[in-house]
Amino acid sequence: MVITKFNEVLPKATAKRLPQYYRIFKQFVADEVSRTNSQTIATKLGIDSATVRRDFSLFGELGRRGYGYDTAALRDFFSDLLGDSAETNIALIGVGNLGRALIHYRFHDRNKMRITQAYDVAGNPLVGTRTDDGIPVYNISDIKKNLPESNIETAIISVQSDRAQEVADILVAAGIKGILNFTPRRLEVPENITVQSIDLTSELQTLLFFMQDKKETATKL
Repeated sequence: MVITKFNEVLPKATAKRLPQYYRIFKQFVADEVSRTNSQTIATKLGIDSATVRRDFSLFGELGRRGYGYDTAALRDFFSDLLGDSAETNIALIGVGNLGRALIHYRFHDRNKMRITQAYDVAGNPLVGTRTDDGIPVYNISDIKKNLPESNIETAIISVQSDRAQEVADILVAAGIKGILNFTPRRLEVPENITVQSIDLTSELQTLLFFMQDKKETATKL
């Protein structure tokens, strides 16, 4: 939950757009664009300019009438808001096909996030070795010892659904505060733990639904 300076809870839809705003302003700065406006931002996101202005208004005066938005200032603002000003080390639980893909995804090339530890069960031949990226793969039984020593508070779960809750319980006991869940299982965790779930099957089904809807609409026209 994010509280704005007006003591309002940030709407979930707005919260999901924050990384997109950050990415856009980083690109503006990289392209040496010193200022921009809500219409340009909206066009890049595929939304309307009123939505951009409404989102930004939740944080006070981010721009100036007649001038627009200072791109460097907004890049730094969203960096601080998203906690990207400091390194974030992440533990990955589950080194199967998806887990290995996540390890190879170079988060730190885009943001200051990186997977620094990985875990799996003893039967996985990778346990006790290091990945091509140099990331150690530990036995899942080592989590309670390793995570507190490493000050890691964020973890990714990419295990089979029937193991997700068990893994979540282990992570909570080890001091994890945030979990990115790549299983369709709804996790039950204490209120002080933040969970973000990504159900790839559900997302793909949603995509196919909208594709079919567009086909039917085009047929009717």
